[in-house]
Amino acid sequence: MSTENEGTAVPPAPSAPPVPVDAPAAPAPQAQAPQGPYGQDAQGQAPQGSQGQAPQGSQGQGASGGDAAHHPGASSSAPDPSWPPPPPPTAPYGDGGSGSGPGGWGSSYQQPAPKSGRGRGGLVAAVLVAALVAGGLGGGLGYVLAKDNDESTGSTTVSASANGGDVKRDPGTTAGVAAKALPSTVTIQAESTSGEGGTGTGFVFDKQGHIVTNNHVVADAVDGGKLTATFPTGKKYDAEVVGHAQGYDVAVIKLKDAPSDLKPLTLGDSDKVAVGDSTIAIGAPFGLSDTVTTGIISAKNRPVASSDGSGSQASYMSALQTDASINPGNSGGPLLDAQGNVIGINSAIQSTGNGGFGTGQSGSIGLGFAIPINQAKYVAQELIKNGKPVYAKIGASVSLDDSSDGAQITDQGAGGAAPVEPGGPAAKAGLKPGDVITKLDDRVIDSGPTLIGEIWTHQPGDKVTITYERGGKQHTVDVTLGSRVGDN
Repeated sequence: MSTENEGTAVPPAPSAPPVPVDAPAAPAPQAQAPQGPYGQDAQGQAPQGSQGQAPQGSQGQGASGGDAAHHPGASSSAPDPSWPPPPPPTAPYGDGGSGSGPGGWGSSYQQPAPKSGRGRGGLVAAVLVAALVAGGLGGGLGYVLAKDNDESTGSTTVSASANGGDVKRDPGTTAGVAAKALPSTVTIQAESTSGEGGTGTGFVFDKQGHIVTNNHVVADAVDGGKLTATFPTGKKYDAEVVGHAQGYDVAVIKLKDAPSDLKPLTLGDSDKVAVGDSTIAIGAPFGLSDTVTTGIISAKNRPVASSDGSGSQASYMSALQTDASINPGNSGGPLLDAQGNVIGINSAIQSTGNGGFGTGQSGSIGLGFAIPINQAKYVAQELIKNGKPVYAKIGASVSLDDSSDGAQITDQGAGGAAPVEPGGPAAKAGLKPGDVITKLDDRVIDSGPTLIGEIWTHQPGDKVTITYERGGKQHTVDVTLGSRVGDN
């Protein structure tokens, strides 16, 4: 949607007969500064739905286009060529309108004789000069009076103390939360062996120097690339990737020569988050490190299939939705509650296609998505322990086509494999190709990506209740989730 802001131009003064030379001096009007038009904002374009091949025995092309979100950092169309706007026009003064008469400030004023054809322009110029001369006198007198008053009676003004006063910010305020959390966040620079890369965010996970972020933030540096993490103090550390999970979009890096005074952020409980709760996001949008934005939890359990546009497999999450401003560079940063506890990892945004302002990247429209911290904590701990992600699974391939009816088990598995893994959790529960899964516990399942995202909020060994339809009839069965190690 295009938005245009236009100023209002000042109309020219109306014409009037010349004023006689011996007319009394006119009162000085207040000068009004002209207003010029603003430029037009760049126009945004609706994004195309990202597609990716689902990991872990899933089949089909990407998630539904309307629900797909983009990692902050996707490319977009060029900005509108009308930016920047032209400077506002300057209305010229009339003759003699400089404000300094031949006699200098405070000298007497002799109104010039009117000139033929100039109409009221000469009057406007004359009044303006008179006003400026009077202004000069007033300023001079004001300074003298103030100076005399200070010397005779002392200053009557009240000055603040040298340190600006004692300002206290309670822990529950945004400023208080930001002051405590910022020292434990880092701006991450990832660079591949070919020199490609980008900027993201991370936060301190433990005192051993582990930093949690998004997989797509560090993906360029996984195979021999360069990775650095910079704290708000400007202190920069080299880092290495400990483990990364493409499907979860979570990664853990570790600082080399980590300092001994690291302060891990406190992890909250994302299951207890409520819609309407306040949120605070920290990140480096468009490279602007240590940026703090605020909002609320707009929705919970939002099924999101996201991709960084590189053609790699998609990531799936049952996300926290927030309207806190999240932009390219915020990825991997913490989403905090009002007490400063981490409740999520900022990971994806839904946005219009045009970044504007010459960035070539899409930006926030108030639809940001974060990986719930309960899930991210489990993934991070597995990555630190084993170096590889562990995924929960049901052992069945489901369609990734756009649907609102449920997740249908396909007739053929990925890569020619069986659609229902022999001896797997789904097979043991009696599920068959063609069955349409409509609920997992109390969560409504409307598509394959939604089912994957919900399964991945659980851990291997968890028991879940699956509701499915077969031949027009509804059935319910308990399934104990299995496990899969690695992204391949």
